[in-house]
Amino acid sequence: MDSLENIRIPVVEENLLLLNFLMAFMMFSVALDMKWSDFREVFRSPRKVLIGLSSQIILLPLFTIVLIWLWQPVASIAMGLLLIASVPGGNLSNYTVHMGKGNTALSVMMTTTITIGAVVLTPAIFAGLSWLLEWLQISSVSGEDLSVPFAKIVETIVVLIAIPLTLGMALAHRFPRLVSRIRKPVKIISLGIFLLFIVGALYGNRENIIHHIQHVFWLVILHNLAALFIGYQYARRIWRLDIPDSRAISIETGIQNGGLALILIFNFFPEIGGMALVAAWWGVWDMISALLLGLWWGRAFSTM
Repeated sequence: MDSLENIRIPVVEENLLLLNFLMAFMMFSVALDMKWSDFREVFRSPRKVLIGLSSQIILLPLFTIVLIWLWQPVASIAMGLLLIASVPGGNLSNYTVHMGKGNTALSVMMTTTITIGAVVLTPAIFAGLSWLLEWLQISSVSGEDLSVPFAKIVETIVVLIAIPLTLGMALAHRFPRLVSRIRKPVKIISLGIFLLFIVGALYGNRENIIHHIQHVFWLVILHNLAALFIGYQYARRIWRLDIPDSRAISIETGIQNGGLALILIFNFFPEIGGMALVAAWWGVWDMISALLLGLWWGRAFSTM
């Protein structure tokens, strides 16, 4: 494991600025599907949304801490898992819920709420959980700085999420006809950017991934599948929600924004390569698991 702790991700400042811009564009594209009325619906019938949010921002981080305690990975991998558990849901969640015969409206409301809330929630959850690494006796063998720059992360997320979302929602509200014409091409471009971003991250660090993927391969898969399972069982068994609602909460809990996690790592933790390894593999795997789950639910259980 020593060599894993010594991975370094070279990040050129110009490339980092480009990646930040691309992430902001992706958030802008997401905002074109959001409506201010979504928030009114949350206040009118908050129960399901609150159940879903509690699964995503409480159960998932708590499970991640338990998984780290049981697995005992090195600090850089543990930090990567914590960051994944702290970021909002991934770009494919709404599409996957729709494909899997889930409650798409609930999924959209959760995505909207958690994405905007990420300005505060992501750095707060990440900072709040990171101090537990020492308590869990997860220590770094190379002594790298694992402190969380809370204020700087908030500032970055405001630029990457809050501003693009505000602009996108304002544009959709003020110019609905224009947005109806550009929504589809913007979403296609955004999806292409996301895929290229993940592929580029994998290709740029292919040697590190080839030599070290075995350290995170099964851990990321277990983390993701358990999150999907926990989200479904929490909604279905504990709160007795119906199947479409439970599917939506399952996917929103288990599909995280690996692209945003990578951006934050490149901005603040470029010297901690294990974090990038976790986020890069997560970004690939959760797309696979989301699409497979959506197909399985959509076809095998379409009559339920």
